[in-house]
Amino acid sequence: MAISEKMKQFSAQSSWIRKMFEEGAKLKIQYGADQVCDFSLGNPDVPPPPQFREILQETARDTTPGQHSYMPNGGLPWVREAIAARMSTEQGVTIDHGDLLMACGAAGALNVVMKALLNPGEEVIVLAPYFVEYGFYIDNHGGSAVVVHTDGEFNLDLPAIAAAITEKTRAIIINSPNNPTGQVYDGAAISALGDLLEEVGNRFGSTIYLISDEPYRKIVFDGCVVPPIFQLVRNSIVLSSFSKDLSLPGERIGYLAVHPQADDKTALLDAMTLATRILGFVNAPAFMQRVVAELQDVSSDTSIYARRRELFCSLLADIGYQFLAPKGAFYLFPKTPIDDDVRFCALLQEEKILAVPGRGFGSPGHMRLAFCTDDQVIARSAAGFKTAFDRARE
Repeated sequence: MAISEKMKQFSAQSSWIRKMFEEGAKLKIQYGADQVCDFSLGNPDVPPPPQFREILQETARDTTPGQHSYMPNGGLPWVREAIAARMSTEQGVTIDHGDLLMACGAAGALNVVMKALLNPGEEVIVLAPYFVEYGFYIDNHGGSAVVVHTDGEFNLDLPAIAAAITEKTRAIIINSPNNPTGQVYDGAAISALGDLLEEVGNRFGSTIYLISDEPYRKIVFDGCVVPPIFQLVRNSIVLSSFSKDLSLPGERIGYLAVHPQADDKTALLDAMTLATRILGFVNAPAFMQRVVAELQDVSSDTSIYARRRELFCSLLADIGYQFLAPKGAFYLFPKTPIDDDVRFCALLQEEKILAVPGRGFGSPGHMRLAFCTDDQVIARSAAGFKTAFDRARE
């Protein structure tokens, strides 16, 4: 066999999100796209803000020599200054452009962080339900993912996290607003988590970093506020992208920032800069760096997601599904009416509805529904959701 045994194994375990997306493509060919209700992929359909097109065209017209040349691996300094200024306000801590690197999306940023932090066999805690790619990113760099479940309402379970920390623990990844649950961790819980990591790290003579993955920070509902990580946890790394709040997932543009007072900050940033190069990213896309630098205070119209959340929650509640209304992001994570989430998603598929089984996020017995799709698709799905619900309970 030409491919590695590890990749054969990964292929078998690969993302349920993509599997269901591909099943949806087959259904659309068979029945027509207007007959399929596809809630599988978190692919924002809300258009970028109007300012994006204006800046895009203005940037494209700039013929100054060197606009598309190589640059420092960490990104264009003036772009980093723009993002650092916005983050300083957001985080309540003064951030210098040297504390920040541009990245090829949040995924690229996470790989850079893992490359810089991990020795073979070291551990990173991930909190279930979690974005499945975390495990692959950690493995990419010789580490092991240690899965810890959140509590019954998808909040941080500090005793469970404490029990999972060992001498090999190098970091914990949190994702808030969360994919797939939409949960937002409150500031008190994050502060307590930071204290725990500091205390245990001191005991082991090591630093355990809190890594906050925040691409959904600006997509929140009902006045919810996402706490500033840097104000709460000193040994922390915040990373994000413009994929969700500017609706630019295909452009692969993001960034990471290290707390200005983090342990070994300079060495860590140097390692991340080198990792950006040797992982083959070299630098984040030059053109999009210049575009997003001018868009720090704008975002897509998130009121559209708020409207869809209300529509979807009402529809599912009327049928009898059990779920927590998301505080942010654009996902619902209901319990499936039977324990076998894969079987239930197959019942939905028979109704031309695409949902992702919760086991793909480390939490069987649930399903993820992405509501970054037209209101009419959500409304049209009601009959199918009820039929599958009734069949499952027969």
